[in-house]
Amino acid sequence: MKITNPTILEAQEKMTKAEQALQRELGNIRAGRANASLLNRITVEYYGAPTPLNQMAQISVPEARVLMVTPYDKTSLNDIEHALMASDLGIAPMNDGSAIRLVIPQLTEERRKELAKQVKSVSENGKIAVRNVRRDMMDSLKKAQKNGDLTEDELRDLEDQAQKVTDASIKNIDAITAEKEKEVLEG
Repeated sequence: MKITNPTILEAQEKMTKAEQALQRELGNIRAGRANASLLNRITVEYYGAPTPLNQMAQISVPEARVLMVTPYDKTSLNDIEHALMASDLGIAPMNDGSAIRLVIPQLTEERRKELAKQVKSVSENGKIAVRNVRRDMMDSLKKAQKNGDLTEDELRDLEDQAQKVTDASIKNIDAITAEKEKEVLEG
């Protein structure tokens, strides 16, 4: 289905952004596996300025449950270690003098279920964002019809297209959520 209406194209773009935001948000949920995105929101005080950790160091995953942070500037190692300790990660960094290792602990079954609920909650927020975009799009289309820019038949066709775009986005969100839930529950 080729979409040409600018209102629907704009809404589709916003829905895609909502899906991407959901993926970023879910990336911050620790699933018992090492994932470099866990450190995305960590900032380090570097020469007096808060600097994102991923701009100061290489973050790698040498083993399934180990994150290795190798700073580009070795003098920043202690600053990075302090930032990791001060963060809400709940993982003690191990400094070996040239890199920092973060060993992600195995999750308990209870914690996995809590995280699965959190994933569902974040997912529902993503769906709400998509539905809000759909509502705004429908309002805009109805306003255009009221102003005489669209006939009733055109409005109906565009509303069908809008619903198809919304359904596709919700389906994507469900797929993203199912993948993350599987990751969390299997560890």
